[in-house]
Amino acid sequence: MDEIDSRMIELFATEPRLGVLEASRRLGIARGTVQARLDKLAAAGVITGWGPELSPEAIGYPVMAFLTLEIRQGSADSGGHDRVAAHLSGIPEVLEAYTITGAGDMWARVVARSNADLQRVIDLVLVEPGIDRSTTVIALATQIPHRVVPLARAAVRQGV
Repeated sequence: MDEIDSRMIELFATEPRLGVLEASRRLGIARGTVQARLDKLAAAGVITGWGPELSPEAIGYPVMAFLTLEIRQGSADSGGHDRVAAHLSGIPEVLEAYTITGAGDMWARVVARSNADLQRVIDLVLVEPGIDRSTTVIALATQIPHRVVPLARAAVRQGV
């Protein structure tokens, strides 16, 4: 990535509906250059999507929580992380999940319509026999939303 890539990523992150032609005008580079760079960044896995970002709150899911899951280890019927991840992917309220180090084995970010509905979501998660137990932390407020533009700037400064 270079400075032009970083500026282009910032522009599209700020205004995702902006067209390639308008981006080329604002960046002062040819439309073909913008398109070629976008294609290159997408092919390299730097740009991973162009879909709309949704607000769970705006569509009726104002409660966000993080579940720390402890996965049954070593038994043939547990299925491990992949089986648990497959189960979680079938629950719409599970927004993402990560295998982790530390006290638990996996973190899942979930949303719910209310605190009472959060119990329903947790119960759906715990149906999977490969999960021994979970602990839940409810998010009270978003202090820093998901962001990548500062990371793109830092990558350019570091010569990545």
